[in-house]
Amino acid sequence: MKRNLIYPVIILLLTVIFSLGYCQQQRYTRKILSENQRLWNENRDLRKSLQQSGAVDQQIASHQAVQQRTAGQFIERRAYYRRNWQQFIAVSADDYKTGFLGGIKNLHIQIKNQTEYPIDNVVVTVTYLRNNNEVFKTEQYTISNIAEKSQRSIAASNSRKGSKVSVKIQSITSQAMNFCYSVSKPAPAGNPDPYECVPSTGSAN
Repeated sequence: MKRNLIYPVIILLLTVIFSLGYCQQQRYTRKILSENQRLWNENRDLRKSLQQSGAVDQQIASHQAVQQRTAGQFIERRAYYRRNWQQFIAVSADDYKTGFLGGIKNLHIQIKNQTEYPIDNVVVTVTYLRNNNEVFKTEQYTISNIAEKSQRSIAASNSRKGSKVSVKIQSITSQAMNFCYSVSKPAPAGNPDPYECVPSTGSAN
């Protein structure tokens, strides 16, 4: 009789032990799942925060870019162009032909005026160079009456020698912009508007 009771008791104890182990495993699993969910939520919130931060940075950068583009409205348009003229006025040499043994033909010098004011005169030098960058000759040209937001080109002389050219601006004059630039007159240190032809007296230009 006692033996008959021992087996059910053992089975009952094993069942209780396995049940307790299973319940403990389930609680542990739920805890792990809950912790994973919490970490996932934190990561999601962090990604959202980073995206919002990136959007704010982009808005700030865009705002700064707009400020730079419209800086002329804050400084005074002509003064802005004078101080930053290299961003708006440029000289270049159009496509030209070179001979088999050297020489340059069909050379044109082009001036671009991207300011909102006409330019009276631009003086440029054209340097004709040999293959070894030795200077063959240098000539000077004046390009006049370049309208605002436009470009103008002139023909330069041919050269019997040389394989390439270098063009540089020597001076710029614009009465409408009150702008006088010359490479031979370096800008004085500390002057915020060194290329102003006639210094203003504090009134708006």
